[in-house]
Amino acid sequence: MHYQLIDRGDTRTWAIVLETGDEANACLLAFAREQHLSAAHLTAIGAFQRAVLGYFDWNTKNYKRNPVDDQVEVVSLIGDVALQGDQPKLHMHAVLGQSDGRALGGHLLEGHVRPTLEVIVTESPAHLKRRHDPTSGLALIHLDQELP
Repeated sequence: MHYQLIDRGDTRTWAIVLETGDEANACLLAFAREQHLSAAHLTAIGAFQRAVLGYFDWNTKNYKRNPVDDQVEVVSLIGDVALQGDQPKLHMHAVLGQSDGRALGGHLLEGHVRPTLEVIVTESPAHLKRRHDPTSGLALIHLDQELP
């Protein structure tokens, strides 16, 4: 993984390039920790040699793991970083394009890069925190203000 700070304005923005063999979640979480990110959003394109997408099953409150054991294009990857406790937590969704043009999508549980994943991470000036939601069982972003 290589990265470069490309904007030092009110919010920092980085370009990150992952290479063959890198696992996207592990690399991006390590980056978030190294940069002390408490709130950020990210987008990416590239390709995976294999991946695991998750589908949240409301009844079981668990992610169903859907392995993708083929080379696929990362057509779109979007996500955010927010604090859970005092540690950054990633939440990413991906749309993966197969060789026949079909697309698969879901929560990105694993993404093994080949040959590259090009990521843009933009820090938010606000801190975002995740809290356990008892209804879903998930750690969801909690905001203080609510619309009337």
